[in-house]
Amino acid sequence: MTDPIETDLIAYRDIARKLFSGKADFFWGADSLGGLPPMHGIEIAFAGRSNVGKSSLVNALTRRKALARTSSTPGRTQELNFFRIGEGQPHAFTLVDMPGYGYAAVGKEKVAAWTDLIHAYLRGRANLARVYVLIDARHGLKENDLKVLDTLDKSAVSYQVVLTKADALRPGPLAERIAGTETAIARRAAAYPGVIATSSHSGDGLEALQTAIVRLLHERA
Repeated sequence: MTDPIETDLIAYRDIARKLFSGKADFFWGADSLGGLPPMHGIEIAFAGRSNVGKSSLVNALTRRKALARTSSTPGRTQELNFFRIGEGQPHAFTLVDMPGYGYAAVGKEKVAAWTDLIHAYLRGRANLARVYVLIDARHGLKENDLKVLDTLDKSAVSYQVVLTKADALRPGPLAERIAGTETAIARRAAAYPGVIATSSHSGDGLEALQTAIVRLLHERA
């Protein structure tokens, strides 16, 4: 007998392959709450520390080399960058690359401005379906990550943790990191259960994350 859950996952994977290999374009940048684009369709957002690899993950997911700017200098993403993914397809959505947080070498006033923008966006974006909080697999959850999770919990914004740079850990330590992270978020009000481990370098976990996003889009459609 066919497992309906497995059948759904296969269907989501097929949709994900088509969606993420389709059109992907930057269309808006906002450095203030007043500069946000009009709300249209479903948005998901990527949040994380400045050197966690957000832009690299955006590029890897969309199979582009330079859709999102990457830099060896943490803190380069200084605004909310909006990308339209899969334009013309039924599951098209907007992906928002948020400014990195927690980089001490950036001036305190700039960090405060970014933080205010991030928090205001999270609290006030009605079409925001989920935030994927990116955590460096080598280091796990840090204090500034936990503060962002607190904000998401208080704002009742659904979020899921995604580990980046998972290829830097051997299978045993990676499994321990995943288990420890799942335990740390288990009782958080807005946390979606399950942690996805990814690597923009090796490609590990990208299909799982793409499929998770499509499943979310299907549920919210």
